[in-house]
Amino acid sequence: MDGGGLSLPTVSTSSIRNNSGMDRGRRSVALRVPSHIPYRKMPSMTSSSKTQYKVAAVQAAPAFLDLDKGVDKAIDYIRQAAEGGASLVAFPEVWLPGYPWWIWLDSPAWGMQFVQRYYENALVIGSSQWDRLRVAAAQYKIHVVLGFSERSGGTLYLAQAIIDDLGEVVATRRKLKPTHAERTVFGEGDGSHLAVHDTALGRVGALCCAEHIQPLTKYAMYSQNEQLHVAAWPSFSVYRGAAFQLGAEANNAASQIYALEGQCYVLAPCATVSKSMIEMLVDSPQKRELLLEGGGFAMIYGPDARPLCKPLPETEEGLLYADIDLGSIGVAKAAYDPTGHYSRPDVLRLLFNKKPSSRVQAFDPEYTELKSAQPEANGEK
Repeated sequence: MDGGGLSLPTVSTSSIRNNSGMDRGRRSVALRVPSHIPYRKMPSMTSSSKTQYKVAAVQAAPAFLDLDKGVDKAIDYIRQAAEGGASLVAFPEVWLPGYPWWIWLDSPAWGMQFVQRYYENALVIGSSQWDRLRVAAAQYKIHVVLGFSERSGGTLYLAQAIIDDLGEVVATRRKLKPTHAERTVFGEGDGSHLAVHDTALGRVGALCCAEHIQPLTKYAMYSQNEQLHVAAWPSFSVYRGAAFQLGAEANNAASQIYALEGQCYVLAPCATVSKSMIEMLVDSPQKRELLLEGGGFAMIYGPDARPLCKPLPETEEGLLYADIDLGSIGVAKAAYDPTGHYSRPDVLRLLFNKKPSSRVQAFDPEYTELKSAQPEANGEK
């Protein structure tokens, strides 16, 4: 499925605003904004405008290491989800341009053959590919939670974006701490990326993969009254039978426990490993045992942790659908609310630094303010 037959309107980066909170440069692209897409600032909301709706989670292989084909495929799933009646569609972890599986298969020296291609096919926020995805969300009138490898300067990040049904960016985030071998590829996020956001569908948040086994990270998210959560996974194809903690059973349980602890709906999209990916990455009998085809175990859970849909076979691509009723969250919270009535802040509390982390801090403004205040402080005029 490549989505090549889709005809989309075009858009200019100078006309659609990026409200991600990250410092992004503007980029000129040969696209124009269609007049039918409205723009607005995301309102501050205490309740959603829709409380009952359908959602979709993607289970599919990426167009591995090919960003343009990956965007085509993503747009096709956006279209399918909208035509299926969904108000939101969620994609797996770093689905554009795919998860760097070579880091688990051999030495860093062997993996260097993939580094340049992976870097060049990572998604740049504000690029023409980025704008195509935003336009698709607006055209098909659907919220999109995207998983992608973000390229910013010379560094890649495990990133997610929440885009609303008008094509407006609600937020982008980065994985706080890449897991294990991922740290050879990706940089880190900061506390500002542990956030839940107001949307027309309720309060929406997202985390990647093993962030769902971090108790403090989860508690920070629960404390923000999250109603709809996207737990994005790359695929459960590596070290099958040798590392239980990396497999589907353990990590689907993590997604399910997130729903139980947070009393929120959890969409757990999951990628698959395709035959073409195996052909590219597996060059020896030993590697054939380390990475398997398939690995798709997508699921959607209710705020009482109940599975809400039937799983697809692990090698099959498609969409899983579930119905959302935000009113049922109150019923779940009547029993458990670990950041509310079922907490003891006099005994246990979380220290949470939400500030964005800057690598460079300019001192000039502070110095100017200090100097201008000195005469008055010394009684001079």
